[in-house]
Amino acid sequence: MLLKFSRVSKAGVIVGPSFLGGIRWFQSNMETESTKFLIKNLGKMGFMFFVFVYGVKMDPTLLKKSGKLHLSTSLIGIIIPITIVVAVALSMKKITDKQEAMIPSLGAIAGYLGVTSFPVLYIILKEFNLLNSDMGRFALYTALIGDTLGMIFVVFVEKGETKMLTTLWYIISFVGFLAFLVFIVRPIMTWINNNTPQGHPVQQSFVVAILLGVFVMGFVTDMFGIAICNGPLFLGLVIPDGPGVGATLVKKAETIMSDLLLPFSFIMVGSYTDFYAMSASGWSSLSPLFVMVVTGYIIKFISIWIVLYFWRMPLRNGLAVSLIMSLRGHVELILFVAWMEKKSSTIDISLLWLQILKVPAFTLLIIMTVAVTATCSPLINILYDPTKPYMVSQRRNIQHNPPDQELRIVLCILDTEAINGLIRLLDISNPTSSSPFSISVVRLTELVGRSSPLFIDHEKQQVPPIYQWTNTINVLEHHQELKGMSMQLHFFTSVAPKQSMFRDICELALEQEASLIILPFDSADVHDHAARAVNSQVLNNAPCSVAIFVDKGLLEINKIGSSIRRTPYRFAVLFLGGGDAREALVYADRMVANQDVFLEVVRFLPENFLRYNDIERKLDDGIVTWFCVKNEMTQRVVYREVLVRNGEETIERIQDMNDGAFDLFIVGRKHGINPILLTGLSEWSESEDLGLIGDYISSADFFGSASVLVVQQQILRG
Repeated sequence: MLLKFSRVSKAGVIVGPSFLGGIRWFQSNMETESTKFLIKNLGKMGFMFFVFVYGVKMDPTLLKKSGKLHLSTSLIGIIIPITIVVAVALSMKKITDKQEAMIPSLGAIAGYLGVTSFPVLYIILKEFNLLNSDMGRFALYTALIGDTLGMIFVVFVEKGETKMLTTLWYIISFVGFLAFLVFIVRPIMTWINNNTPQGHPVQQSFVVAILLGVFVMGFVTDMFGIAICNGPLFLGLVIPDGPGVGATLVKKAETIMSDLLLPFSFIMVGSYTDFYAMSASGWSSLSPLFVMVVTGYIIKFISIWIVLYFWRMPLRNGLAVSLIMSLRGHVELILFVAWMEKKSSTIDISLLWLQILKVPAFTLLIIMTVAVTATCSPLINILYDPTKPYMVSQRRNIQHNPPDQELRIVLCILDTEAINGLIRLLDISNPTSSSPFSISVVRLTELVGRSSPLFIDHEKQQVPPIYQWTNTINVLEHHQELKGMSMQLHFFTSVAPKQSMFRDICELALEQEASLIILPFDSADVHDHAARAVNSQVLNNAPCSVAIFVDKGLLEINKIGSSIRRTPYRFAVLFLGGGDAREALVYADRMVANQDVFLEVVRFLPENFLRYNDIERKLDDGIVTWFCVKNEMTQRVVYREVLVRNGEETIERIQDMNDGAFDLFIVGRKHGINPILLTGLSEWSESEDLGLIGDYISSADFFGSASVLVVQQQILRG
C-alpha cells in the first residue's frame, strides 16, 4: 500500500498543474469542467471509503487495555507539540497569511502536527511487517489514544471564531449523529453479525446497504457542517470488527477503494499541487508555515523520545518509536484537501469549516509530508530489528535437552481439522512421567476485518467469541487427562497477518524456553506466498529447533487418545549428515522408546568421503555411535549405511528402501548436508521449507502414504 501510495501520488502530481496540467492543450482537452467535477467527487469517495475501512478495522475497546506508558506517551506527544507550535505561530502572526493566522486554522495545523493517525501507522507497519512486533503494538495503542484525543481537539478548536448559535447547532448535530449511530446502527450491525452463521458469507443485500450507507453518512455529516469523511469513519467504528460483517465489508470496500476510487483521490491531490505557484508565492509568505511544521515534527520526536527514555525504554527502540509516531500518509492528505475547500450554505455553515490553505501552502505541506515519511521509514528499519530478541546463545534443542527433564514444545495449529495427526505425533514422541512434555498450543488465526493483532493467554485472558476454538481444546484436554502427568498443555490464541505470525510463535517459544516448535505443513499452501511465509519465517528466526510435520493421514486412529495399536509403526530416519540430521536422529531415539515403534536408520555417505567437512563428520560419527550403542540390544532398530556419488543415486537408494509400508519418514532439513549427496536435485524442489529430500519424500509422486517429519536444529544467532 505504501509503495502504491508513492506511485499513484507521483502520477497525480504529473497530471497536475506542475507538469501536464500546465500545458494549454492538456488544459483545454483533458481538464474540462466535467472532468474536474468527476475527478473531484470520485476522489472524495475514495477518501470516504478509506476512512470507513479503517474505522471498521479499528477496535475502540483497545483503549481499555492501554497502560500508563501508552497514555503518557500519547498525551505528552500531543500536548507539547501543539502548545509549542501554537506559541511559535502566534509569535509570527503578523507575517502569517491571514487565513492561516486565524485561531481555527492555527489549531487545525497544530493538531495535525501533534496527532499521529492510526490508519497511517497501520498501513506503514503492515508494509514493514511490524504489526505484531513489540514496537508495532506499542505504536498502534498510542496512536489510537492520540486519534481519540486529536479528534476531540480538532472538533472543538475549529469553532474558535464562530457564532454562538452556529456552534450550538454544530454540537447538537454532532451529539445527535453519534447517538443515532450508537443506539440504532450499532445494534443492527451486531444483529447482522450474530445471525450470520460462522463460515458463511454475509447476505449481499446487507453488504450493499452498508456500503451505500457510507455515502449517506458522508452526506449527513457534510450537511451538519461536520467534515464529510467523519461520517464514514464513525459508521465504520460502530461495525463489529473481525470475522463476519467486518471482514466482509473490508474485503469488498478495499477492492472498490484501492482499484477504483483511490487513484482519483491522488489525482485530485495532484491537481491542487502546483510547484510553480509555490515558487511564485515567495519564501516570505511560506516561511511561517514551514517553521511551524518543522518545529512540530522536531518537538514531537523529541518529546516522545524523552517520555520513553523516562520509562527506561532502550535507546534504539525509543528512537524507532519516535520515528514511527512521526509518520504521515493518507489521512493528512484528506485534511489538506479539506483545508483547501470552503463551504457555503444558507445557514452560514461556511464559518464551520474555513479555508485554511491556498495552493502554495498546500503544495508545501505535500512536499514536507512525503519527505518526512520517506526519511523516517528507512531509519526505522535501521534502528529496530524485531527479530533481535530471538537471537539466543543458549542451546535450546532436543539433542541438548537432558532426557530426564521436561521437554518444552510449542505446537502450532493453523487448521483445527488437522489436530488428530498432531496429537498422534505427540503420542509417538513418547512423553513419560520421567521425561514429560510441556506443550504450549497456539491457534494461529489470520487477521482479517480488524487492524490490531491479538495474542491471548487463555489462563489470563478471555477469548473473544469469534476467535474461540472450544472443540479442539476439549479434544486436547481429554488427551491430556489420558496421558496424566506425562503431558501438560497450555493454550494460546494468536490473531495476526500471516506474514508476521512467526513473531508470536518465536516470542512464545522464547518466553516458554521451548526446545522445539512443531509446525503443520499443508501442500495446498505451496503456491500461497503468505501461508508459506509462516513456516519460512519461523525457520529463519526461531530461538529453538523446528519440526515441520507433513501429515498424510497415516497416524489416524479410531479413538483419539489411545496409545495402543495392534500393528506396529514403521519409521525411517534418512541421515544425510549435519546438525539437522543429528537433531532428527535424537528425536527418533525418543520415539523408539515406544514399544510399538520399529525404526530403520539409513546413513548416506559420499564415496571416499569426498567433500565431507571434517568437523561435521566427527559430530555425525559421534551421534551415530551414541545411537547405535544405546540401541544395540533393541531388536526394533536397524542401522545401515549406503554410499552414493550424487543426488540422483541418493534418490535411487531412497526409492530402493521404500516398500510403501513405512508410516513416517524423519529427515534433517538442510544444514550441514554434504553437497555431493544433493547434486542435481535443486531443480526438483517446490518447497524450500522442507529441504530437498523432505520435499521429495512428501510429494505425491513418492510411493506410499508415509507422513514426513522435517527437522531443523536450533541455529545459534547470539
